[in-house]
Order: sequence, then C-alpha cells, then structure tokens
Amino acid sequence: MKILMLTPYLPYPLLSGGQIRTYNLLKNLADRHEISLLSFIREDNEKEYVNELLKYCRDVKVIVRRKAWDWRNIALSGLTPYPFLVSIYLSLSLKKLIKKELSCQKYDLIHAETFYVMPNLPKTNLPILLVEQTIEYLVYQNFVENFNFFPVKPFLYFDVAKIQYWEKYYWKQAARLATMSTEDKKIVEQSVKNTKVDIVANGVDVDFFEATKIYKPTRPSILFVGNFKWLPNKDAACFLAKKVWPIIKKKLPDANLWIVGKNPTEEIKNLAGRDVKIDEKIEDIREAFGKASVLLAPIRNGRGTKYKVLEAMATGLPVVTTRLGIEGIEAKDRQEVLFAETSQDLADKTILLLKSKTLGQKIAKKAKKLVAEKYNWKIISANLDKIYQDLGKND
Repeated sequence: MKILMLTPYLPYPLLSGGQIRTYNLLKNLADRHEISLLSFIREDNEKEYVNELLKYCRDVKVIVRRKAWDWRNIALSGLTPYPFLVSIYLSLSLKKLIKKELSCQKYDLIHAETFYVMPNLPKTNLPILLVEQTIEYLVYQNFVENFNFFPVKPFLYFDVAKIQYWEKYYWKQAARLATMSTEDKKIVEQSVKNTKVDIVANGVDVDFFEATKIYKPTRPSILFVGNFKWLPNKDAACFLAKKVWPIIKKKLPDANLWIVGKNPTEEIKNLAGRDVKIDEKIEDIREAFGKASVLLAPIRNGRGTKYKVLEAMATGLPVVTTRLGIEGIEAKDRQEVLFAETSQDLADKTILLLKSKTLGQKIAKKAKKLVAEKYNWKIISANLDKIYQDLGKND
C-alpha cells in the first residue's frame, strides 16, 4: 500500500519517545508498504538525517517549523480559534506540499501522528488514520492547574479549552483512531461513537536492549531518564529530587541519584548536588540502564506509555513507578514492577528493591519476559499493518 505519513518532528535522531516510536514503525513496515514521510524540522541542519529515513521510506520531505515563540504563533493563537499548540504547526507551505503530493501520487491512506498536524491537510477523500500519542488537553490542563502565576491562569485555561475542542474535533474527522493505552482509548471513545479506536502500543527494540552491558554499581544507584522538553519529565525529576530522594538518602546514605536526559532546564541543572548527578551527555541510553540499580519514575502527568519504563524492563533493570508511569503496559504490582504514588511510598518501594536483591531479580526477569512477548516493535508494527489493511479495503 502507498501511505502518506505526517509527523510533527523528524523521526531521527532518536532523542524523544515520539521519534523512537515513528522510526521503529517505519523500519518494521518498510518491506510491506511504500511510505512517503512529510515532517516538520526545527533547524535546517536536521536535513542531514533524511538519508537515514530514506532506508525505510519511499520519499522524505521536510518543512522548517517556526520557533515556538515566534510572533506569528502568538498572533494566530490570539486572533484565531486555534490554540497555541496548533498555531505552532499551521503551515501554508506544508499544506501546499501535501496538496501537490496528493495530486501527483495515488495514495491508499494518510497516517497523521498527533491531531495538531491535521489542520494542514487539504480536503480529501482518502481515509485518515489519526494516532494520538497522548491526550494533549489533559497534559496541558494538569500543567495549568499547577501553574503558580495566577494572573496568567485564565488565559492558559482558555487555551486548554481550545486544545480540547480541536483535539476532539479532529478525532471526529478521522476514519480511524489509535491510542497508546486502554485508558486513552476510553477517553477518545467517549467523544467518537461511530469511529473505531485501536490500541497501537509503544514498544522496544528488544534485540538492541538485550545487548546492554550490565555493571554492578559499587553504591546503590537510582536512575531517572527523560527528555526535559516534555513537561511531565521535568515535573517528575523535580518531584523525585526534592520530595522522594531525601527520604531515600536518609535511609541509604551511600546511595546516589542519576538524572539522565537531553535538554535539561536551569531548574533541572540546579538539582545537582553531592550525590545527585545531572547528565545530558550520554549518547547510548543503555549505558545508563546498565550502570543503575533501579529505575525510579515518579510520573504524575502525561498520558501514554513511557519508553523509559519499557526500556528499563527490556534491559533487566527493576522499576518503581506510579500507575500513570506504567499506563499502557500490562504490568502487575510486585510481579513486573512496583507501584507507588506518594513520596513516602515511592521511597519505601525503592529502598525495598535496593535491599532485596531476590525481589529485584524476580521483578526484572518477569518484566523482561513481558516486554519481549507484548512490546516488541515487530509485534506492534504488525498490529498497525492490520489497521492499514482494513482502511485500505474500506477505501
């Protein structure tokens, strides 16, 4: 089948969850479909990565996105019904490019990653698969609820209301929808009664993480991983360092905390201390997983499957997280993972794993088996292929 895929980012290099997801799906679908990729990029130098994607795509075209705080985005969000998130991705250049592509090539369907690229689509009779990696309005709603500068709050709440309106609007425009988790699927289904909603979970390159070199840390080493452009990762790291870590440190004075990830803000960098290391230089994330004792992911916001959790499981690193952190993964408490919600419980569960090697090994072994059987990219891409086939038949 010939598929036109739209993404709000170039799916390479693999610096974020969205890039990891799209890249691996393209890689595993390349021998079954001809996929033409249209992506936004932030800088011209990203064009150097196009050749990597041409290994798996029939064609790759890119459009340079405006800077987030460009005056045009601010004006669009203030003067049009669109929220700020959508305004960033409104592009006449992309719309013209899509229109030209659809007139020159015969496609079977359009695959759109995220609702906020949808306004760039011209009117078409082609079936559209809209994939939502998270429910955006819920992410921003949570952010605004915790925003402390009260004079601005009413404007932010209004923008969240616009996100919610347009997100649901584009759910209804799609021929088929996909989410990452059962929880997100239920939310979408409440708004779309006559459109099928599938789950196309996130996954892991099992072979890649199987090759992780495991070291035995001389001191208990607690790891957190995340790209700090994503607000929920910033929130989790700050909560971990300020509320959870002091409890652990009191009980385990020789422990250390290792926060790893790209794009750390000044607030994240300021978390560094005597036994707290902030590291943005690691090129191969397997190095972090291989040197840690436990992954502690106190996720309090942001829906969808967390790659850090799946990747830790795939390497055999035991995980402590919240129920939101394990969302989209069929893991059970004290079987493949340890759940906790409060700072005290998160600390207690982490200390329990660090003190009980037997429990840690048992959980890690079961988690690794679960990932290999259910969250392998080969299995997940096969699920997406079935959706493509169904949409193509109905065209």
